[in-house]
Amino acid sequence: MTLLDGKQTAESIKEEIRQELDIITQKGYRKPHLVAILVGNDGASRTYVDSKERNSIALGFNSTVLRLAEETTQDELITIVNNYNNNNDIDGIIVQSPLPKHIDEKLITQTIDPNKDVDGFHDINMGKLAKGDEGFVSATPLGIMMMLKAYNIQTTGKHCVVVGRSNIVGRPMSLLMSSNTEFGNATVTLCHSRTINISDYTKQADILIVALGKPGFITSDMVKPGAVVIDVGITRIDDASRKSGFYLKGDVDFESVKEVASYLTPVPGGVGLMTIAALLSNTFKAYKLHLGL
Repeated sequence: MTLLDGKQTAESIKEEIRQELDIITQKGYRKPHLVAILVGNDGASRTYVDSKERNSIALGFNSTVLRLAEETTQDELITIVNNYNNNNDIDGIIVQSPLPKHIDEKLITQTIDPNKDVDGFHDINMGKLAKGDEGFVSATPLGIMMMLKAYNIQTTGKHCVVVGRSNIVGRPMSLLMSSNTEFGNATVTLCHSRTINISDYTKQADILIVALGKPGFITSDMVKPGAVVIDVGITRIDDASRKSGFYLKGDVDFESVKEVASYLTPVPGGVGLMTIAALLSNTFKAYKLHLGL
């Protein structure tokens, strides 16, 4: 079994961006600028936003993190987003989810300028993906595609089973894997929580991508020998014996599945790091488009 190392792969992608950015800034151009907006005090969201900020700065980007109170109104948030939309020095805007219940998350997503939507959640970017047109692809699916390419995992003609149908991972993932591209052209089955006898499908998968949000859901008896298994799930499990008070577990039972899979992502250290790399790649792409490079 080969471990799909998200850290190593992400660092390689970031180094490519860093080298290209050095060339651009030496010509006198400004740095890319990513804005992250966090509303409220969700612990996982704070951790994720901090990671985005840290990685952006390390790469040579300008990074702005706006931390807003839980009580921030929807209208206030829309005004803030529009101000960033109209700022020509801002290349990417992300509004971290989940948002407080009094704010319509879909409305906020649609408020972001599609050309600065580096999370790839806007309907225009989702529509472009569905049509096979150029746009911004949701960071987690894009990161997975980058990983498949980095390890030269052949996908053409393979049976790919995606477990989970969210608009953030499952649906865009199924579109990417079936697209007419070098690391697409797979035959895709999309499963979800209502799929009956789900193991009947997962056992057929040459490539199994799991984004269900159920820790340890996929066990070795649900995996075809030699399959490529991508674990997108990441859940905090309380553990008082650990200094942090928790540990992270994926949707795949790593210890059992590693005995049958040919390739497998760890949690942590796999897809999560690729998501950050893909977000930075999207921001760099937006930056070059805005500067006409």
